[in-house]
Amino acid sequence: MCGIAGWVNLKEDISKYKDVLVKMTNTLKDRGPDDEGYYLSQNALLGHRRLVVVDPSGGAQPMSKSINGSKYIIVYNGELYNTEDVRKSLLKEGYSFESYSDTEVLLTSYIQWGTDCVKHINGIYAFAVWDESRDELFMARDPLGVKPLFYTVKNNSLIFGSEIKTLLAHPYVEPVIDRQGLTEVFALGPARALGSGVFKGIKEVPPANFLIFNKDGLKLKEYWKPECKLHTEDTETTAQHVRFLLVDAIKRQLVADVPVCTLLSGGLDSSTISAVAASEFKKQGKTLNTYSIDYKGNDKFFKANSFEPTPDRIWAAKMSDYIGSNHHSIINDNSELADALYDAVKAGDLPGMADIDSSFYLFFKEIRKKNTVVLSGECADEIFGGYPWYRRPEDINANTFPWSKSINSRKEILSDELKALDLEGYLNQQYEDTLKQVPHLDGESREEARMRELFYLNIKWFMVTLLTRKDRMSMANSLEARVPFADYRLVEYAFNIPSNIKFYKGREKGLLRKAVEGILPQDVVERKKSPYPKTHNPEYTRAVQKKMKALMDDKTSPILDLIDKKAVNTLIKTGGSSFKAPWFGQLMRGPQLLAYLIQVNTWLKEYNIKIEF
Repeated sequence: MCGIAGWVNLKEDISKYKDVLVKMTNTLKDRGPDDEGYYLSQNALLGHRRLVVVDPSGGAQPMSKSINGSKYIIVYNGELYNTEDVRKSLLKEGYSFESYSDTEVLLTSYIQWGTDCVKHINGIYAFAVWDESRDELFMARDPLGVKPLFYTVKNNSLIFGSEIKTLLAHPYVEPVIDRQGLTEVFALGPARALGSGVFKGIKEVPPANFLIFNKDGLKLKEYWKPECKLHTEDTETTAQHVRFLLVDAIKRQLVADVPVCTLLSGGLDSSTISAVAASEFKKQGKTLNTYSIDYKGNDKFFKANSFEPTPDRIWAAKMSDYIGSNHHSIINDNSELADALYDAVKAGDLPGMADIDSSFYLFFKEIRKKNTVVLSGECADEIFGGYPWYRRPEDINANTFPWSKSINSRKEILSDELKALDLEGYLNQQYEDTLKQVPHLDGESREEARMRELFYLNIKWFMVTLLTRKDRMSMANSLEARVPFADYRLVEYAFNIPSNIKFYKGREKGLLRKAVEGILPQDVVERKKSPYPKTHNPEYTRAVQKKMKALMDDKTSPILDLIDKKAVNTLIKTGGSSFKAPWFGQLMRGPQLLAYLIQVNTWLKEYNIKIEF
């Protein structure tokens, strides 16, 4: 797991600008603390920072390979989970290998299959290959968007990197936010449109896309999307199929030459991953380390509600005993949680999911002390129907993103100038544009067609937002996060399971529950879904109130020009309760909105952002 950077200019000699490349690559030290490497030629500069996970001696990058007089150079961030399968295919084609790293397999697959290499690999990845003989750059990103890849085209140059800060380190790229960027932050944030980098001129290669840059210009192409297929298997067979794909994905993702652990909340998703991992560890005579998160004072202040019916700590302990793991409960301090809002912005280069981001940041900081790889349960809710909006009629029938229904309330806290932005129009356009991409089966009922739309919206939007959060907060701590439920084979299969099977016995994730019976205790199988835990301690609310009030009192705070001061002061006084609807998702309410505004101010200030309105 690593960070990549590059600069390609086909019209000028850029070989003398190593200092620029080094500056860009150095922004990725946290993603790759173990090693660095550079490739320099007349028209292409490539940089790499490495976090050693597999093949410590043989996986150094940039990696080059020459075949039939042509030389290819790769920089790669990610992991392949079918490395040995692909290697066997390439050996049959006559290739040889000097290492057992997945990097060499990936590079060779491109040499053999060209752009079709993405059809042969399974993993999480963002990579770039420079073809010296053709003066051509090829870049690709994994199907679900687990690994990031940003780029911009300036002055005949394609400039790219794993993070936005990498591009901003280049002298051609300035931190400018225009009307569209502001609209993204306040209409969609913490989500963003597919392919958007929010900053003016900065884009992201969308999930499941590859990019080619050569003398003919830039070409972007989607290589994968969930396809409609008639599902013919009965419930029992479907459950067995899901179980096979999931267990296979988990086992594949345990491969590493460094310590591997899992997150364990005691919920269905993390418990399944942890149980399978613990079983595999036992076969090797090892004990799995598992981790859960909680907050100081939550034992006192936790109040059950429809979203969080029970605290995680009881269930995490139960599961740890069941699988025989060495469990660690990480307790976040609430004042530190508020302070880490700043670290979270710097990790993500954008305002994020407020205290959820900062809690992840602190959580992963602790996990990294003893581990380099962690497996996590993201994506199960999106593909198997875990969220309330899959079941509530008002959400199913909502003519917008079900996690982003507060657009009118959002406008109330903005300045008159920003109120003039067409937030509703932009949100609706993104929604409608996505619906146009949804595939449908002939003869599908209206109800089933709508459920397919909801699953597609979640895969392309909500899931990407959560995966982005997971990548930035983990990699800021030099920790590789793997997500077995994001295996594209599982996503493809689940996409076509009819809702009457998917919601088996009328339950959220009903089919998944059936699929993992026997792997987990039955009461864990039946446990009602709970979201990622948040703090219930009023100390946190007081901390963000204090921070936001300090920003309001500081006349140099850049956010003051963007907000309705009266509305925000009311928000501060009420601890966020004056904002009635969730800002985003299920639980991002009042205190989290204050935290989001703090993050916006930090972002504007730390990145020295110029606003073009």
